[in-house]
Amino acid sequence: MQLQENKSLKTYNTFGIAARARYFLEINSIAELEEALQLKKFNTPFVISGGSNILLTKDIETLVLHINLKGIAIVSENEDSVILKVMAGENWHNLVLWTLERDYGGLENMSLIPGNTGTAPIQNIGAYGVELKDSFESCEAMNIHDQQLQTFSKEACQFGYRNSFFKNEGKGKFIITSVNLRLTKKNHLLRTGYGAIMEALKRNKVTEVTIKDISEAVIAIRQQKLPDPNVLGNSGSFFKNPIISEQAFQTFNAEYPKAPFYKVSDSEYKIPAGWLIEQCGFKGKRFGDAGVHKNQALVLVNYGAATGSELLALAERIMAAVFQQFQISIVPEVNII
Repeated sequence: MQLQENKSLKTYNTFGIAARARYFLEINSIAELEEALQLKKFNTPFVISGGSNILLTKDIETLVLHINLKGIAIVSENEDSVILKVMAGENWHNLVLWTLERDYGGLENMSLIPGNTGTAPIQNIGAYGVELKDSFESCEAMNIHDQQLQTFSKEACQFGYRNSFFKNEGKGKFIITSVNLRLTKKNHLLRTGYGAIMEALKRNKVTEVTIKDISEAVIAIRQQKLPDPNVLGNSGSFFKNPIISEQAFQTFNAEYPKAPFYKVSDSEYKIPAGWLIEQCGFKGKRFGDAGVHKNQALVLVNYGAATGSELLALAERIMAAVFQQFQISIVPEVNII
């Protein structure tokens, strides 16, 4: 474990923001994490993993820990299901492909989500009608204060829409080291009703749908709509889809009857933030090197040399415009640093 100083974080965040860390440590084992947290000269460290859900607007003056814990292991299994222990530094999409190779079902709708597994519970990541909590069994996290490992059940994680205990009461107190997932080995639940999955399956002339078919459909949809962070800096969906009340929805629907929506409960409706942003005229617009992607208005992009502050200013401009036109508040899904 080698302490580095004045380390560029450009390759450690998918926006490609050229912020710097005053101090930086690569963490490759639980023992190294424990040792790093016991360094008395530093205050609470800044933790980074895949860097897919952050927007860096400044240099990090404290110690940055890059969580690079690797490994996938079967904890237990029976005829119907398997429980996997996945270390925090495993790339999420590579994990999905690993499960598909073994015909383990549950993660296929979340194919090609950027980032690493350890950050998945923080956001309760999700896509195409599926969220992490649907397959989540538990996770293990190290207490930053006393370096004790603690197991969190699904209930303890308090999952909500792109939300969890780790974004609220647990924020800055724990570092997730591994995640346990329960996946099916047979009789997979095939979830094809969300978004354009069924259309993609029809285009591929799929008649007997498998979990691999769903994954391939999701990958094709995402590649068509979303830019590759390795080519064009971005963090995937920048904003959460707003959820509004029945009363607010009736008012909105009366004025915009052709707007897409999803009924979340008897009293709540989800409106696609991308549609709202597109109606405000931002889709495909560029402001210097900060912009809105041409195929998906939900995605902010860095064309090369945009700063985090410039992207944040664009996000704030978009949020204000959406509220002014629709009286609906949208908020960032990414963490603003």
